[in-house]
Amino acid sequence: MNAAERLVESTRALLWERGYTGTSPKGIQQLAGVGQGSMYHHFAGKRELALAAIGRTAEEMRARAEEQLSGSGSPVERVTAFLRRERDVLRGCPIGRLTQDPEVMADPVLREPVDRTLAWLRERLAQVLAEGCERGELDAALDPRAVAATTVAVLQGGYVLARAAASVEPFDLAVDGVLGLLAAYVRP
Repeated sequence: MNAAERLVESTRALLWERGYTGTSPKGIQQLAGVGQGSMYHHFAGKRELALAAIGRTAEEMRARAEEQLSGSGSPVERVTAFLRRERDVLRGCPIGRLTQDPEVMADPVLREPVDRTLAWLRERLAQVLAEGCERGELDAALDPRAVAATTVAVLQGGYVLARAAASVEPFDLAVDGVLGLLAAYVRP
């Protein structure tokens, strides 16, 4: 892995662990094993490096979600696979956690990939749920956009509750709850 890649990967790890505010250029350089000159040769500064790291994290998050959401099975089975996939729950969502960082939220450029990713997830879930309605597998009374927004909110809230409790149980209960609500719309 070249120096630029090590810098991006180190920044991704530190952003997830410490957030933007808690991530220093010196910490990035140390974790990446590169000097200051190398960092500034590849990136104009912390902000540009963070943008590259956030962008890569967002791309990977969308790709992992798409694996389940476009996989085989009914729409409800695909949503279930997405919600139940293996996650590092106690570390939280690497994108969702950035919404709690005041510097990221105050910077439209850094906030954009965070907002775009969460909006994409809501829209993609809505598409899958709408497919279920169109195929008659889900009751037509289901509002795909509202249920998708609720699902993303429950997922992000589940991470917060799990971190607060230092246990995956609140996350698992939140996922069980949203799937139980969705099950009420499944047509026989």
